[in-house]
Amino acid sequence: MAHPHESKIAVVLLDTRERTPDHEYATRQKLAEILAQLLGIPVFNPGQPAGQANHYYYLPTETLIGQQQGIRSEQDLFGGLVSHPYMATKAISHPLPANAVFPPGWTDAFAQQASGALLRGYTVFSKDDARRAADLLLRSGPVRVKPVLARAGRGQQVIDTLDALAPLLATLDDKALGLWGLVLEEDLHEVETFSVGQVRVAGLTCSYYGTQQLTQDHQGQQVYGGSDLMVVRGDYQALLQRPLEDYLRLAINQAMTYEQAAERHFPGFIASRRNYDIARGLDARGHLRSGVLEQSWRQGGASSAELLAVRAFADDPTLQQVRASTHEVFGTPELPADATLFYEGDDSELGQFCKFARIREHGHSE
Repeated sequence: MAHPHESKIAVVLLDTRERTPDHEYATRQKLAEILAQLLGIPVFNPGQPAGQANHYYYLPTETLIGQQQGIRSEQDLFGGLVSHPYMATKAISHPLPANAVFPPGWTDAFAQQASGALLRGYTVFSKDDARRAADLLLRSGPVRVKPVLARAGRGQQVIDTLDALAPLLATLDDKALGLWGLVLEEDLHEVETFSVGQVRVAGLTCSYYGTQQLTQDHQGQQVYGGSDLMVVRGDYQALLQRPLEDYLRLAINQAMTYEQAAERHFPGFIASRRNYDIARGLDARGHLRSGVLEQSWRQGGASSAELLAVRAFADDPTLQQVRASTHEVFGTPELPADATLFYEGDDSELGQFCKFARIREHGHSE
């Protein structure tokens, strides 16, 4: 299974956040171990003498921004790198309103090329532009206001009048808004969310589509509960060779359109882990809509399943597809016999919590 990379000597955890929750730290340690197995190298021990930066394979917590020592291509990390902050967020998923202010590096060309893969909406970097964008969108129905740094739908609110926007804007810092942006988007109902993605590790490329599940946390709130993925050996075209429902085929093609626009219009963009959330639902007029909500060019909730799938493909050259899933459970569940445990314990933020992943339904070539 191991495929030693001639220039890499160890996998290094690269933490770019001030604080990492217990369960995320444990998960990243386990991901690093699987990456190390795939690459045929150890996980870096902080007590060891430091080597040259370009001899490490990095596992960052976030999408990296700007040039990083030792990271020049997708062979150098599990995750991604962009040249400007806004490119790492859902801010890229919409154009600006006319005559709006914008941050360094902004390009209208991305949204123009990706327009067929996007929902109706605007990205703004000032409160005045937010008001103008909301006014335009409210003419067609309710508007979802989305802070770009929030995850798992947290912090989002739906407004149906311009007056309802004022208290939301009052909570925003002008400087942060000018750097990261804010998304205003048509609100859909009866929504299904699909994941489409691709990972490239140790000479292997695997692509997938799947769905996300919700679960209840200890406060009774609905939160992310895991992902169920169908993973194939190969690129997106290999995925499209499968018998697919029309809506899944559309979601995959929209993810490809979105990704191709990023590769063309974001200088310096690299990513070995690519994940896209695509929403399908009804707009205010009852019309069916589908579009990419956001990208994730970093290790994420589905990465444990992704890497178990890569490992399964590395172990068996005849394997062509697998069903892989991640599970996040609040409490102390009885684990399935085929579960790979990533975390179980009393997390300082979440309470008693468990994360595991599984591989099922192997498919081989004839």
